[in-house]
Amino acid sequence: MGSQENIDLVRRGYDAFGAGDMATLGELFNDDAVWHVGGSGALSGDKSGRDAILAYFGELVSRSGGTVKVTLDDVVGGDNHTVGVQRNHAERDGKAMDQRAALVFTIRDGKVAEVYEFLEDTARNDEFWS
Repeated sequence: MGSQENIDLVRRGYDAFGAGDMATLGELFNDDAVWHVGGSGALSGDKSGRDAILAYFGELVSRSGGTVKVTLDDVVGGDNHTVGVQRNHAERDGKAMDQRAALVFTIRDGKVAEVYEFLEDTARNDEFWS
């Protein structure tokens, strides 16, 4: 795949996440995909496999009472890596969190194989979700 196809794939993923469309999200990941979340909080660590990644997304929705919102600001595509620049918003236990993040997607065979999630403030993210 080329960079435009990778950009389109990542945009489809953001659209599906925003719509709560887990079926479409599941189709975009390889079976053995890995999602890396930095930090040391309750949701930090590697999510290995499509089901674990989808469970992580479900946990974000559950812990936020459905308020989690990701707004895609930009996508930069390459032949092997595509970067999504985003803003995150969620509310939980009377608190709100707004911060920026960058996700680096590795695309193989037309599907997401690996993602590194880089947050603006990892410590704040850890505290919010724990």
